[in-house]
This record gives sequence, C-alpha cells and structure tokens, in this order.
Amino acid sequence: MHVSYSVFTEVRFWIMVAVSVVLPFSIYGVLIAKRAISRFTVLVLGFTLVAIAGIDVFFLQRLATLANATPSLADDVFFVSEVRVALYLLPALFAGLGINMISHVLTTHLAAAEKRFNEEHADAASGPEL
Repeated sequence: MHVSYSVFTEVRFWIMVAVSVVLPFSIYGVLIAKRAISRFTVLVLGFTLVAIAGIDVFFLQRLATLANATPSLADDVFFVSEVRVALYLLPALFAGLGINMISHVLTTHLAAAEKRFNEEHADAASGPEL
C-alpha cells in the first residue's frame, strides 16, 4: 500500500486545485468576454459551477481523511484544523454564483413566457371587433 507523507504531494490535490481555480475562472472569462450569450449557455455554465462546487467539497473531505493518515503537520493545519472551513468558502462562492445564474435564466424565461401568454390571451379576451 502506498503511504504518502503529505497530501500536497498527491496528484488528487493538484487536480482539485486545477479544477477548483482554473475551470471556474475560465467560465467567468467566457461570460465576461462574450458580447452575446444564449440562455442555454448561461444555464449550462451555472450548472457546471454548481457541479464544480460539489466535486470540490467531495475532494476536500477526501483530502481531510488523507491528511489524518499522513505524518505531515502542514496537512493537519489546512485540512484537519479550523482553517479548513476557509477552504470551503471557494466552493460555496462557486455554488452561489452558479445557482444565481440558473435562477436568472429561469426568471427571465418565466417572465418572457408570462408576457407571451398575456399577449396571446389579451387578443382573445377583447373579443371580435365590429
């Protein structure tokens, strides 16, 4: 069985860092750089941010378990002590922004659908013109 002396030498840790930092900021870059973007794209990117947050929390919990098994004290400082609460702030931010994006898409879709409904039924309610 392979025993690591530090979580920071694990490939899983560096993959989590890459996914947690590079991918969300790439999504933000796309959203900022685009002059026009479809609702579907915003919805997919919002769900992607929520999924990234879930994956981050899963990996943080796994790394905390691994940190307990390593002899390194640096691991304990980041993943076992109270400092680990700060590590959960970034996934919480991504989840919050992703949920906000999803909510925005759903709200604008429902507002547009309600407007179309009112326009279609306003003609029927006014009756035939004489």
